[in-house]
Amino acid sequence: MWVYRTGRMYADRQIVLYEYQRTRNASHPREFLKDFSGICVTDGYQVYHTIENEREDLVIAGCWSHARRRFDEAVKALPKAKQKDSRAYLALTMIQAIYREEKQLKELPVQERQDRRQLSVKPLVEAYFVWVRENISKVPQKSKTWEGFSYSLNQEKYLKVFLDDGEVPMDNNAAEQSIRGFCIGKKNWVMIDTVAGAKSSAIIYSIAETAKANNLKPYDYFEYLLTEIPKHLDDTDRNFLDDMLPWSPSLPANCRKPGKDEVK
Repeated sequence: MWVYRTGRMYADRQIVLYEYQRTRNASHPREFLKDFSGICVTDGYQVYHTIENEREDLVIAGCWSHARRRFDEAVKALPKAKQKDSRAYLALTMIQAIYREEKQLKELPVQERQDRRQLSVKPLVEAYFVWVRENISKVPQKSKTWEGFSYSLNQEKYLKVFLDDGEVPMDNNAAEQSIRGFCIGKKNWVMIDTVAGAKSSAIIYSIAETAKANNLKPYDYFEYLLTEIPKHLDDTDRNFLDDMLPWSPSLPANCRKPGKDEVK
């Protein structure tokens, strides 16, 4: 199950799309992204880099959450008394400092965020990579810490992309969180054993997760769609669908989650 979504942090209209394919072959994202130009934030899966190399209008940005993951695993594998003395722990501390600085820029306008990243975030990123190069030869090869260092160096080009664009987040956690519910729940629908069933579930998940991402109540939103769409089955003009999109102001109030200032 492939998942594509808008950047959660900086986009007003959120879209979450699930696409079922039989394999993890590069042909699938190549086809899906053929009309897209811009920046995609992904994990380190090589197929995205392959597609980027084929095109001039697509840029792949790396995920800092994935960069820290191996260090977190390395620290947890150590006795508690030795954790804070490890290079893995220091790597986590340095990455956390980058996240902490980035968090302070969250509410800034795009251009100001980009400018501030150059001043306050970029030096931390550059210092991290200098330190990684100095220390990779000091840890056992194939250890979790070595894997973390190696991953960072292999992904350095991609992990630095966010520094030059204020709209690009540091990680793809939004997409990771979108797939988590599917992974947790998949044991509940083992009866879906056909390609058609899998593709249908992808459509349903796309609607439900997009509704949630736009602060709608999925059940009420589905009920509204299943009530209204049959009224238009004979229509040749599909413009009525605009009023049913998850960000449409025409949606009934009961589809929306209460806002922070509203009484629940």
